[in-house]
Amino acid sequence: MLIDSHCHLDSDQFDNDRVAVITRALEAGITQMLAIGTGNGPPDLEAGIRLADQYEFFYATVGIHPHDASKSTEETLQNLAHLAQHPKAIAIGEIGLDYHYDFSPRATQHEVFIAQLKIAEAAKKPTVIHTREAWDDTISVLRQHWNPQHGGIMHCFSGGPKEAQQALDLGFHLSFGGIVTFPKALEIQEAARMTPDDRILIETDAPYLAPVPKRGKRNEPSYIIETAKKLAALRGVPLDEISATTTANFRHLTNT
Repeated sequence: MLIDSHCHLDSDQFDNDRVAVITRALEAGITQMLAIGTGNGPPDLEAGIRLADQYEFFYATVGIHPHDASKSTEETLQNLAHLAQHPKAIAIGEIGLDYHYDFSPRATQHEVFIAQLKIAEAAKKPTVIHTREAWDDTISVLRQHWNPQHGGIMHCFSGGPKEAQQALDLGFHLSFGGIVTFPKALEIQEAARMTPDDRILIETDAPYLAPVPKRGKRNEPSYIIETAKKLAALRGVPLDEISATTTANFRHLTNT
């Protein structure tokens, strides 16, 4: 039993075989999947909700990815706050800062990030954080504007022990994806070793970042078993223990 805590099965990369991908996930022992609802950005904020409405074992997030921050308007944020009340929308995300491409101006990214943190607090929902080449600024915003009472996830955690400790001190769960299986990802692997049992999650970020030995292929939820095996080996525990721990953590955090 595993839960994929972050996947983008709304992606057009799955348009030709989405049902088959979902079937393979269920056959692999995945009991729940969290459909990330950022999609192609505003005005459509319901990419995750559409999957969650269609399949009992899907839950959804709603949010504006930092890439799409410049598409956001006051009406967008009002709609987001409304969608956050959907019974299967269990978190706000993925939200944050991304300086790798700067598809949206950094100042705009900050404004939209902070606005969504306030929406999450009002909705009493966890947040799912995306940060790329913007770690210090992300942590600074979270320290000033995030309420840890409702929890949060550092999605696809790609830092080392120092960054892991900063996130843990703030109250976040760390979610590990396929990158942790890459041979050169030594810092991430060390972070995976040190994460407390009650703060670790697992994800695919499908269709991105397929784990070894599927690296380079389109990722899908059934591949999560490879990441789980790696986490088990890194932490020196049986695979069943990683499965049970990450499943229990996700359910506790999201009340599912």
